[in-house]
Amino acid sequence: MENTKPVKLILEDGTEIQGQSFGAFTSAAGEVVFSTAMTGYPENLTDPSFAGQILVLTYPMVGNYGVPGEELYESISKIFESDKIHIAGLVVNYYSEEHSHWAAAKSLGDWLKEYNIPGIFGVDTRMLTKKLREKGAMLGKIVAETDVPLHDPNLDNLVAQVSPPGVQHYGSGQHKIVLVDCGTKTNIIRCFLERDVELIRVPWDYDFTTLDYDGLFLSNGPGDPKMCEATIQNLQKALQQDKPIFGICLGSQLMGLACGGDTFKLKYGHRSHNQPVKLTGTQHCYITSQNHGFAVDTATLPAEWTMLFENLNDGTCEGIKHKTKPFFSTQFHPEAAGGPQDTEFLFDDFLQAVVEYKNGQVQTK
Repeated sequence: MENTKPVKLILEDGTEIQGQSFGAFTSAAGEVVFSTAMTGYPENLTDPSFAGQILVLTYPMVGNYGVPGEELYESISKIFESDKIHIAGLVVNYYSEEHSHWAAAKSLGDWLKEYNIPGIFGVDTRMLTKKLREKGAMLGKIVAETDVPLHDPNLDNLVAQVSPPGVQHYGSGQHKIVLVDCGTKTNIIRCFLERDVELIRVPWDYDFTTLDYDGLFLSNGPGDPKMCEATIQNLQKALQQDKPIFGICLGSQLMGLACGGDTFKLKYGHRSHNQPVKLTGTQHCYITSQNHGFAVDTATLPAEWTMLFENLNDGTCEGIKHKTKPFFSTQFHPEAAGGPQDTEFLFDDFLQAVVEYKNGQVQTK
C-alpha cells in the first residue's frame, strides 16, 4: 500500500509493535482484546460491547469485502449493530485496501476515518494473540504522531456512554416487552420485531418497574457489570414478581448480581463466532457467537438459581435460570450478527413464557 504512515501498538508490559496506519491517523488507548471470528467486522465494530477496546482480529486478511451501505428496518439499521463504530482502535495483519462485494459502499479504512478510529496493519496478530492468551487482556495504545496515556475503560461506566438518552417505542404486537438498553445490538431489536411484539426500549438506569409490560429483556453491553448499580436495583424489584425475564451477555451478569450472586473478569474473554456451549443436564451442544470479558460465578448463586449453559472450552457459566420462576439468561448471543443462529429459538422460548404468564400458567422449563 502506498503513502502509508508508520504507527506503533504499545502494550502495558512495554511491548512495542511497529505497523502501518489505516483509518484515522490518530492515537487512541484502551483494552487490547482479540476476536477469532473469520467474518463480520461491520457487525463487530458497531457492537457497543466493544466500547473502549482496541480490537485485534485474528483472521489474517481484513477489509477485502469493504463496508455495506446503510439500510433501515423499522427506523433501525438493517445492516449494523448500532449507529456508529464503538471500538477504540483496530489491529490486523493484512489490510486489503481494494475491496470487492456487491453490497460494498466504502472501504474499511474510509469507514474508520469517518469516526476518527485508528487502525494498524502489518502486525503479527498470531504472536499478539498468543501473548494476550498467556498474560490476559492488556491495556494498550495505538500511537501515531502524538502519544497518549494508557487508559483502563473498565474503570468507566461504559454502559452510561452507549445507552440511549430516552425511551423509544417499536412495533405494535400483542406482547409488550421492555428492553433495558445497556448497549444493545440492533439485531436483538430485529429478532423481537420479527416476532410481533411491542417493544419499549429504555435507558440503562430507567426505572422500568413503573411501566406496564408483559416481559422484561436485559441487553448486552460493555464493561464491568458492577458499574450498573441502578439497573441492578431495578432488576432486584422485578425479580420479586413473576413476569418473565430474559437476559443476554451483560444482561446475564446483571441478573446474576441482582439475584445475589457475583461476577468476575475472565483472563482474556470470549470473542468469537464458534464458542461451544452445553445445555446443563443434557448432551445438547450449540455453537454460539460471543463477546464478553466478564462472567457469573456460579458458586455464588443462591439455592433457587442454577447454571443453564456451560462453556465447553473453559467450563465457565454461559447462562443462568431460576428454578421456579420464568427468569433465564445466556452469556452468548442468540441473535448472532455475526455468527451462527443455532440458539435464536431462545427468543421464542421467552415469548412462550410470556404467553404462559399472561394465561396464568407460569411454570419452570
